Amino acid sequence: MGHQDDLRVLERIKAHYHKEYVIKPEDIPESYFNNQKRLAREQGHGDIEITEEVRGQLAETIRSDQESTLDNWIEYFSSKDSENFPVWSKYWAFTSVIKLSFYDKEKHAFSKRDKSTVAPFPDLNREALAYVVNAIVKKTSKENIPAATDNPEFRQLLQGSSFGKLYAYAIEKVTPAKESELINAKGEWVRYSKNSDHMLLVNSLQGHGTGWCTAGESTAKAQLQGGDFYVYYSYDKRGKPTIPRTAIRMRGSGIAEVRGVGPDQNLDPYIGEVVREKLKEFPDGKAYEKKSQDMKTLTAIEAKARGGGELSREDLIFLYEIKSHIQGFGYQRDPRINELIGGRDKRSDLAFTLGIPKEKISVTKEEALRGD
Repeated sequence: MGHQDDLRVLERIKAHYHKEYVIKPEDIPESYFNNQKRLAREQGHGDIEITEEVRGQLAETIRSDQESTLDNWIEYFSSKDSENFPVWSKYWAFTSVIKLSFYDKEKHAFSKRDKSTVAPFPDLNREALAYVVNAIVKKTSKENIPAATDNPEFRQLLQGSSFGKLYAYAIEKVTPAKESELINAKGEWVRYSKNSDHMLLVNSLQGHGTGWCTAGESTAKAQLQGGDFYVYYSYDKRGKPTIPRTAIRMRGSGIAEVRGVGPDQNLDPYIGEVVREKLKEFPDGKAYEKKSQDMKTLTAIEAKARGGGELSREDLIFLYEIKSHIQGFGYQRDPRINELIGGRDKRSDLAFTLGIPKEKISVTKEEALRGD
C-alpha cells in the first residue's frame, strides 16, 4: 500500500475490498432481523413487522458501516503515518483484519468474520497497532523485545504470531482505559446536536473499543438525524476529556437509550452516579430509569419462564403489577405481560404472592362483587 498521492487509485482499492469483503444484502442472516424484533419486544414495543423497505434500510446501514471501518485501515496503511511500517507487516496486519469481527470484552478476543457477519470491521487503534507491529518486526529481526522479557503471556503470543490475538492483547493490556482511569470518573459531557456533523462523534469514538454501533458512520448519521447525542468523556493521562464512558441517545425530545463501556454496553461500575445526575436534567429522566429497569426485569422473567424455571414471589409481585405498573418504551401495554400471565393459575400466584388462602382470591370483578 502507499497510494496517498493518487486518490483515484485509493478509491479503486477501496472499491475492490468493498466488493470482496463487505457483506452482501442477500448474505445478511435472518437471525439479524429476528434479533431486531427481539430487541423491540424487550423494549416493550410488542411484535413488530420488518418490511422489505426496513430490511433494505438496515442492510444499507450494515454495509455502509462495514465500508467505513474497512476504509479506516486502508487509508491508514496507505498514508504517510504508517510509512515506517515494513510493507510485509502491513500486509500481515490487513489480511488478518479482514478476517476479524467484533471484540468480545468478556472473552478478551476477536470473533471470526465470515460472509454473514453483520458487525463492522475492528476499530483502528493506532497505538495498539504500532505496539503489535513494532514487536513482530523486532521478533522477525531477532532483536530484543523488552515488553516480552518479563511477560510470559506476551512472549507466548509473539511465538504464535497471530495478529488478532496480539492486537486484542494490545487493546486490552496496553492502550485501554486502565482500571485506575475508570475509577476516576471525572470528565465532561459533550452534546452533539441533532443534524450536526456526525464525523465529530465518530472520530471521538473510533479506536476506543466502546462496542457502540455509533462508531460507524452511517449509524452515527442516522442517530443524529433522530435527536441529540450526549457522550461523557473522562480525562486521560494528559487531563484531556477523550475517553468515552457513557452515552445518552435522544429520539426527538425523549431519551432513547443509555449505554456504557461495560460488557453488553452496560455501565461500568464507576460511572453510575454521573449518569444518574445527568438524567435529572431531562424531563423524562426518572421515567426512563423506571422503564429501562422494568424492561430488563420483564425480559429476565420471560427467559426464566420459558426455561421452565419457577417464578419467585418478587417476580410475581412485579408481573401482576402489585406495587407499580410495568412501564415500557412502546405506545401500548407490553404484550409479554398478558402472555406470561395467560398460561398461569392466577389464584395460586396471588395467594402465594399476597400470603392469603387461595379460596379468598377474586380474579374477576364479578367474583369480587359476590365476595368470592
